[in-house]
Amino acid sequence: MKFDGRIVEVESLALNIPSGTRTLLVIEYDGTDFSGFQIQNNARTVQGELEKALAVVYKQPIRVHGCSRTDSGVHARRHVSHVDLPFVIPEDKIPLALNAILSEDMSVVAAQKVGLDFHARFDSRGKRYIYRISDSRHRPSIYRRTACHVPVALSVERMQEAAKHIVGTHDFSAFCAAEGLDKDPIRTVSRIEVSRNSLTSQVEIAVTGESFLYNMVRIIAGTLVYVSQNKLSIQDIDALFIHKDRRLAGKTMPPHGLMLDEVFYDKIDIRTLMRE
Repeated sequence: MKFDGRIVEVESLALNIPSGTRTLLVIEYDGTDFSGFQIQNNARTVQGELEKALAVVYKQPIRVHGCSRTDSGVHARRHVSHVDLPFVIPEDKIPLALNAILSEDMSVVAAQKVGLDFHARFDSRGKRYIYRISDSRHRPSIYRRTACHVPVALSVERMQEAAKHIVGTHDFSAFCAAEGLDKDPIRTVSRIEVSRNSLTSQVEIAVTGESFLYNMVRIIAGTLVYVSQNKLSIQDIDALFIHKDRRLAGKTMPPHGLMLDEVFYDKIDIRTLMRE
């Protein structure tokens, strides 16, 4: 295996420490060419590619437990998974070992040993997603993979005002695709920030919450776009939580504008881990 131009045997990185080490992995990926995170038969997925790389490094199958699924085309900046490893490689070498095998559209950016009781999904205290929209008159080329194009200028101010009416604990049935309606629709959105990026001129909708229904963030984004376009009013937003009718909310925005930005835990700061 090659790291930094050198050939390194995996065994030479292993330490004389008992097996059963649970390790947290922080992963970023461009979701364009993935059929989502979760492993599938006959489809390229983030989980599937990561498990293949782990099998090469550790010479046996290793299951990846992700913090959440992402749909086909959705990106991630700080997706968190955990794995149980058969032997120990120094934490700073794990990303090097895996990235030497993984394709360029995904990367392990940090690794840290955690307790055996840690679970990437069940220990999560919330997530932040960012939806990006290019509202230039002409379709963008540079950001075509990571931002949705809406060819009419959006009103950030109107979207900010509407977002205030979505924040809170509500029945979000109107913000859920039909495939997810069998779940408890009560969710808490703790924060929605709508801003215009000064560098890219894109409108960014950052949604933070404990957990989300299927397509919920993309529907929130579509609903805010409809408010900006005067297709929905602020009063219509309030009515969505009363009528709970998906047909009354905005469109489901395309997946490529969505990115999982961060996952929150009580005792682990992912951003600090990435800077170490």
